[in-house]
Amino acid sequence: MPASERLQALNADQYPKSPTDTVAGDGPQQDGPADQDGAQDMDGGQDVDDGRDMDSAQGIPDADPATSAALAADLPAALELLRSGTLTVHGRITDASNAALYCSVTLDGVSAPCIYKPVAGERPLWDFPDGTLAGREVAAYELAAATGWAPIPPTVLREGHYGIGMVQLWVEPDPEAAPLLALQDPAGPEAGWLPIVEAQVGEERTALLVHLDDQRLRRLAVVDAVLNNSDRKGGHLLSAADGRIYGIDHGVTFAVSGKLRTLLWGWAEQPLTEEAVDMLGRLRAELSGALGERLRPHLTQAELTATGERVAGLLRSGRHPVPSQEWPSIPWPPV
Repeated sequence: MPASERLQALNADQYPKSPTDTVAGDGPQQDGPADQDGAQDMDGGQDVDDGRDMDSAQGIPDADPATSAALAADLPAALELLRSGTLTVHGRITDASNAALYCSVTLDGVSAPCIYKPVAGERPLWDFPDGTLAGREVAAYELAAATGWAPIPPTVLREGHYGIGMVQLWVEPDPEAAPLLALQDPAGPEAGWLPIVEAQVGEERTALLVHLDDQRLRRLAVVDAVLNNSDRKGGHLLSAADGRIYGIDHGVTFAVSGKLRTLLWGWAEQPLTEEAVDMLGRLRAELSGALGERLRPHLTQAELTATGERVAGLLRSGRHPVPSQEWPSIPWPPV
């Protein structure tokens, strides 16, 4: 979905004092929906309904799929832009659980859309320490980049209008890309698809929720197992114009206890691919060296140790993990 369809627009003189305060705007004020923990989204603001017209009126840069994909592929340039560029907040993503602000970042005449999640806008969670979600997103990017598969957009930790926060390059989904998830007849799955779970889709009607049997998703499933990702929803998977599938929203990762919650269960208990085994072997060595040092500012020693143990466990078993009997294995909502 284009950013402008999920946005509440802000003018420069309309910044609230904190990212969770009411946003002033010309449109009607309304309460945001409660999330699964009972907290409410940020209130009010001017709804942006017509993407391109409103983008132009508010000065929001076009999130062109080809342009954002090209910048994501040039990691040094993307990271320098995100770290050192001038950050301008345009609005708030309305369907995010925590404060997620749609921005542009500009440096030396180059501008790109990005997402800014300030620590000040993080909602307390019972199972993760307060104020750590932004750092976990950066740690997830660093680890994913070390795999060589680059399944997470460039992400940095920096100061912004609301203080320190995570800033990630916005990757606009390719509208022409084939779907990654589908509902099929319960007798399925069809060829080229893998089953996730049977779902109730109406009164006395069920369907099989499936995901694509695709190498890019399989790689991401391995990365999620290492990250201990607790929130791999369908909406956190983006098919980009460069042919890659990117994962986003990695704030609830790296817990010490097992919390893997994902839709990518189609390979459960299957042998890991040879490339995955090779990658995990390299990752185990790097966690004891430079990668571990890059993760250290964002994670506790116990979390770093648990990450290494997850890598070692995958190498010992040689197989994709299976759903836990002690933790919900499917995120809610799944899509």
